[in-house]
Amino acid sequence: MDPLGAPSQFVDIDSLPAWNDYSEADQLDSLKTQVEKPQLDIRSPFPYRKDINAKIILWKGNVALLNCTAIVNTSNESLTDKNAVSESIFVHAGPNLRDELQKLKGCRTGEAKLTKGFNLAARFIIHTVGPKYKSRYRTAAESSLYSCYRNVLQLAKEQAMSSVGFCVINSVKRGYPLEDATHIALRTVRRFLEIHGGTLEKVVFAVSELEQATYQKLLPLYFPRSLEEECHSLPCLPADIGNSEGEPVVPERQIRISEKPGAPDGVDNCGRTVMVVVGRNIPVTLIDMEKALLYFIHVMDHIAVKEYVIVYFHTLTSDYNHLDSDFLKKLYDVVDIKYKRNLKAVYFVHPTFRSKVSTWFFTTFTVSGLKDKIHYVENLQQLFTAIPPEQIDFPPFVLEYDARENGPYYSYPSSPDL
Repeated sequence: MDPLGAPSQFVDIDSLPAWNDYSEADQLDSLKTQVEKPQLDIRSPFPYRKDINAKIILWKGNVALLNCTAIVNTSNESLTDKNAVSESIFVHAGPNLRDELQKLKGCRTGEAKLTKGFNLAARFIIHTVGPKYKSRYRTAAESSLYSCYRNVLQLAKEQAMSSVGFCVINSVKRGYPLEDATHIALRTVRRFLEIHGGTLEKVVFAVSELEQATYQKLLPLYFPRSLEEECHSLPCLPADIGNSEGEPVVPERQIRISEKPGAPDGVDNCGRTVMVVVGRNIPVTLIDMEKALLYFIHVMDHIAVKEYVIVYFHTLTSDYNHLDSDFLKKLYDVVDIKYKRNLKAVYFVHPTFRSKVSTWFFTTFTVSGLKDKIHYVENLQQLFTAIPPEQIDFPPFVLEYDARENGPYYSYPSSPDL
């Protein structure tokens, strides 16, 4: 027996019944009790498609045992997570898998990376990293989980794979509610098959007994097996069904900032990515700071995987643009360790006496490990010793202020970091 309790033998997916082959009678009865008067004249955004249903397999068992082109492994960013699915894949694939994983140098949340299957029946393993779930940052988690499924499918398409076996990517350790995650999984696969159905012959959802009940409950919403089931499923769909590709799009959750306060620019003298933050463009009194936190994580997640620096322009920043220490502390506590480890410098441009005192207090008493990374920059000429001017997209008011206060700058050969 393997760690999930399934027999230690590989399973040919061609021997498994497709979703079309499952009886819908019981689920129709269940749907009818939930919906008194189905809307017979309105089609579902996920209409009955027998051809798509024929590609879907729901199977209670261990994904490591599937004989298909690729199976999916859910892990952490270092690809060392010890969950039941990963452990079973490692056992069946053999020791060569760990050696190959080291060459990948990790995997970002939402990303998908490919290795050989080694001793598995599957030719390949697609590794992906699901998000850690916190209800207040639900939007970010939804987007990341969607990216997991979408990137796995895209990789399968690019590699001309005929079949993919999915485990449930949202691991219990990462806290994602099963039903919410299942909605994202099913609609993302459905939308992908609508657009790229010719590239995949089979998609298998390998589930445990607990997960099976949830998948059986929600599958009819996205893969109705008849017009009647489609009709009864329509009122049960959630309000957020994503865009044409299944990606979460909820307007009231989107962050609206007219002038973006932060954006990645070029690189510094050491080749590290430069992230520019403009203090005057942060409308603290007008925006939802929880959404601002999500915005920062969204922008920074792919930047923080390697060394980076932040240039913060405090130029002409008013009291209405100051982020309070509670928000900064929350930001520091929420972000992954990679954000802190890979941040090498913060260039604080045009600081005031008050801002220096506040920053000293914050880095001394509120957070640790940040104080030595702060560099106060009184003028742009000083900044250019660390970052060439052509690597930064300067707001015009910053250039005007610096020229007025410090005179025009001159281009000198770049020297080592500040």
